[in-house]
Amino acid sequence: MKKTILIAAMLSLTACQGQGGAGEKPGATGSTTAATAGAPQTEEQKTFYALGLSIGRSISVFDMSPQELEFVKAGLGAQVSGAKTDVDLETYGPKLQELARERSTRKATQEKEKSVKFLEEKAKEPGAQKTESGLIYKETQAGTGAQPVASDIVKVHYKGTLSDGKEFDSSFKRGEPTQFPLQGVIKCWTEGLQKMKVGGKAQLTCPSDIAYGDRGAPPNIPGGAALVFDVELIEIVKPPEAPPGGMPGMPGMPGAHGGMGGPPPGGKPEAKPKPPPAPTK
Repeated sequence: MKKTILIAAMLSLTACQGQGGAGEKPGATGSTTAATAGAPQTEEQKTFYALGLSIGRSISVFDMSPQELEFVKAGLGAQVSGAKTDVDLETYGPKLQELARERSTRKATQEKEKSVKFLEEKAKEPGAQKTESGLIYKETQAGTGAQPVASDIVKVHYKGTLSDGKEFDSSFKRGEPTQFPLQGVIKCWTEGLQKMKVGGKAQLTCPSDIAYGDRGAPPNIPGGAALVFDVELIEIVKPPEAPPGGMPGMPGMPGAHGGMGGPPPGGKPEAKPKPPPAPTK
């Protein structure tokens, strides 16, 4: 588990400390909020509520039971109010990272176990092809155009869902396709898109090993999750030509978004889709 998740949680808690007594409201985030403070009405109340949501998102990696969440609320309340604490932070604070790692691993294992039957059923569907990597590829509309290779940039429309059907991202809903280098996304997409032809549509079912692994992509994609992508291959995008004297495909040059699969000048990936944007390499 990355340290950044814990750092984010600590920064959120530090923000609470800076709010004084008013910071106790986020500590009651959830069903208890309605019972104590009522639904937020003013802009400031809504902002405090958002603070609670932010803290909750940051610490969701701990996969807490309701009772464990109550201990978190108690610690938060004691800290922001200046009350005597029941636990020494210097002693138990260093234990947070290891606990987060253990809980994250446990949750990912449970998610992968839950995905086994789902993946088996998807592989049995008519027209489904399971590859050596575990990818389950199912063509839903044949294409008639060119077929991309790993070094290409592609333009696509897609929808991503979890095994329970919950949608976590969709270029269709954003109203415009997106494009990215095939070498700069998750392995499931790199492999699956090369089986398609321009104008075609396919469904890619991705085991976590070739998607986001045990870490997932919080908060929308749990660690260990199997994912389903419905993809339409619109175009194979020609890389921009290098300026005079330049070499296409070199990092930092206009051609870098082509064969190298690297980011364009400025270091920020260009128009990558949310579900498979981050390389898993």
